[in-house]
Amino acid sequence: MSKLKCAVIGAGYLGKFHAEKYAALPDCELVAVVDVNEEAAKMVAEKTGAQALQDYQTLLGQVDAVSIVVPTTLHHAVARDFLQAGAHVLVEKPIAVTVEEADDLIQIAKANQRILQVGHLERFNPAIRGLENLEEKPLFIESHRLSPFNPRANDVSVVLDLMIHDIDIILALVDSDIDHVDASGTAVLTQGTDIANARLTFKNGCVANVTASRISMKMERKMRMFRPCSYISVDFQNRVLVKHKTGDKEMFPGIPEIVSEESVFESGDALFEEIKHFVHCIQTGEAPIVSGEAGRRALATAIQITQLLKHG
Repeated sequence: MSKLKCAVIGAGYLGKFHAEKYAALPDCELVAVVDVNEEAAKMVAEKTGAQALQDYQTLLGQVDAVSIVVPTTLHHAVARDFLQAGAHVLVEKPIAVTVEEADDLIQIAKANQRILQVGHLERFNPAIRGLENLEEKPLFIESHRLSPFNPRANDVSVVLDLMIHDIDIILALVDSDIDHVDASGTAVLTQGTDIANARLTFKNGCVANVTASRISMKMERKMRMFRPCSYISVDFQNRVLVKHKTGDKEMFPGIPEIVSEESVFESGDALFEEIKHFVHCIQTGEAPIVSGEAGRRALATAIQITQLLKHG
């Protein structure tokens, strides 16, 4: 099989890592790195052996697959152009600015039989991969995603920057429509929301309490799930998965014992795994773990939370 001709659109902080991963994959040929900032494009291109370009439209019809790592406001336009030109697209999260834009990309990808994958990177964390094939759906979920302030990502609210990771994971785990959403939050350092909490009530009865902050003094990325007779804790940052469940013995009369199982996963490269998965889906025709539909669902929920925050 000939190598896939690939390109990365956007040579910023994250784009340079995308370029490095494609350059390291034996099934891919990184042909170009594109950025309106000529120096940024050249710097990444030189390190990866690719061509540096400033106008992505010169690549339309010339590549098989692209990573789109540009500001969110440009996701729809750039992804649309490449999908219509016949390229497979991996677009960073969130998939687009509006649900209507997301729907348009999904429709174009289907019409052209192209892979549309959304870069919800946390889905490739080995700790969360250990939750696949859960026997029972959770009834209550609590998540905390806390981070010190980083000026790089203050162009969007903390909901679209951080919380959307956990929203995406929770929607996949619960696999039920949302019945009701409550939200509260506030701006602290920026003009947007810097800390937020949302309570998602699902039609199957599950409730998720989701907190995200970009003004914390420490980094924390944890999720806890409660089910009948069991409790699961996921530490994304340290890649630790702990499962607690009731055992056959009793620790008190009438109270079952608690049996615990801890799995600590080796440090991996989630972005490399994400791009490998993208390439695999292109080669096999399999649906990506984070499809356009999954990205749209997370975006729609994040927008609903954002609107509630705006209206107090």
